[in-house]
Amino acid sequence: MNFADRDPALRPMLDRVLSTEDRDRVEPLLAEMGEVAAGELDRLARTADRNPPVLTQFSPEGERIDEIEYHPAYRRMGQIAFGRFGLAAMSHRSGVNGWPTITPHVVKYALSYLFVQSEFGLACPLSMTDSAARVLRLFDRDRYAGEIASLSATDPDERATGAMFMTEIDGGTDIGRTATEARKAGEGWTLRGRKWFASNVDADIILTLAKVPGQGTGTRGLGMFLLPRLRPDGSRNAIRIDRLKDKLGTRSIASGEVTLEDAYALPVGDLTRGVPQMLEMVNVSRLSNAMRSAALMRRAVRESVDHTRGRIVFGKPLFEQPLMRATLLPLLLDAEAALALVLESAAQLDRADHGDTGAHALVRVLTPLAKYTICKRARHVTAEAMEIRGGNGYIEDWVNARLLRDAHLGSIWEGSSNVIALDVLRCMRKEEAHRHLAEAYGQRASSLCSKETREAAEQIATWWQETLETGDRLLQAPAEHQEAGIGRYAGRLAHLLMATLLLEQADHQIRQGAGYRALLVAHTYLRRLEDPEDPCSPALAHLEALADGGPVPADAAMAALTEQATRGLARA
Repeated sequence: MNFADRDPALRPMLDRVLSTEDRDRVEPLLAEMGEVAAGELDRLARTADRNPPVLTQFSPEGERIDEIEYHPAYRRMGQIAFGRFGLAAMSHRSGVNGWPTITPHVVKYALSYLFVQSEFGLACPLSMTDSAARVLRLFDRDRYAGEIASLSATDPDERATGAMFMTEIDGGTDIGRTATEARKAGEGWTLRGRKWFASNVDADIILTLAKVPGQGTGTRGLGMFLLPRLRPDGSRNAIRIDRLKDKLGTRSIASGEVTLEDAYALPVGDLTRGVPQMLEMVNVSRLSNAMRSAALMRRAVRESVDHTRGRIVFGKPLFEQPLMRATLLPLLLDAEAALALVLESAAQLDRADHGDTGAHALVRVLTPLAKYTICKRARHVTAEAMEIRGGNGYIEDWVNARLLRDAHLGSIWEGSSNVIALDVLRCMRKEEAHRHLAEAYGQRASSLCSKETREAAEQIATWWQETLETGDRLLQAPAEHQEAGIGRYAGRLAHLLMATLLLEQADHQIRQGAGYRALLVAHTYLRRLEDPEDPCSPALAHLEALADGGPVPADAAMAALTEQATRGLARA
């Protein structure tokens, strides 16, 4: 088993979004990670999930130590992720995996997507370590050069992990109610307060927010600080781990409640801009959440396909039975569309990091859109996959229960779905984000040049214009109506965006002589947007090709659009 080889969309999508040189460089890594994830990593993840971390607060002599013991399986997974593949390092230093420059975000997320199909929990410390290095590099590079080097190290003797302690009992969704207080102490600071939900709780380098004296109230009064696990003299910092959380999922990692008792801290960047700086870390973490949810969807779909092919009911495999095919098809579409949006967001992040201001504006809204839509959909896909497996799916002997447990994290951490939808609304109000999306992706749809994609491209371009006008009307409504309607509108934006990307992928593959499978996917996805309740589709007869990446006749791919257009005209 190799997860990369069993994914019909990953390699073709990377062919489109990566340069030829980067695509060639990543190929052996895809093969290696795909094999490791499907083999050793999958066995380790199962063991780590059943043996969660254990907190020891006191030594036998009664000394407060707050040490966390991890199962060897978790330690080994860390060696694979941080060391062997350098997943937290590759965005910050050249030479990781032999890359001549800093590795593109697209490559990092593609490899992480394979990793997460077996181990979801460890991806949280990976993401926070990566994003902590990013924040320090963006806002205080010179002062924290040593910390950046440690966070981006692959050598276990030099490596540090990062964390983000933001959530408080009252200061969760409403960050302005953060109660932790900062006090000046010599050349440093001390922090006093309580953090209610802290993941990777024993991290070496922690970024957090605290109220700065004399700086005002609400979010304006918050500064960003770095909390090291150890003080400069090597003693343990005053970060008390009160208890570990007994979580539904992500059981392999340590999340806990923390009390800061005049903990030693250092300021990061501009203390008057603590929240905007922290949001850079939050936004990258949100994209990681979307990637992880896309990975869960792919694993769930693969499990369902394999199960239904081997399960004989009423004399033939479930996979061949019409109702099961109608159940599997939307799950396949969801997984492929989610991957397309994750890789597009990563590609725009690469462009933004190279100074493209247009890409920066797109990233600002793509990230919450991806998290909002993909994470919500992953809960549905993993639940459907559990039901497809039946009673065994509900039993912890199989992977489905863990996939479902972990899927619920994405819609909650780094902002629940409602918070994320309101962030999309904020982007629209402040930056007219819906206009940026409609102009960028409507134009990309209009520029598709193969004759097979032209009709669908015209339809998508029309939908982008209609969606833009809907967004304008939403912004003209009273504030309470804007907030009530933004969830549905954000979903519409994301689904239209994914339809555009799928059609763009189809156009690329047709022009490259790579067949019509992607066109069938794109046309079927468009058909689903037009009529979500219609279970009949030409794609059902070609489910094998959709599941495995096999060839699809051109007429079958075109038939999906023709029938959709006919129904649309009839309704009009």
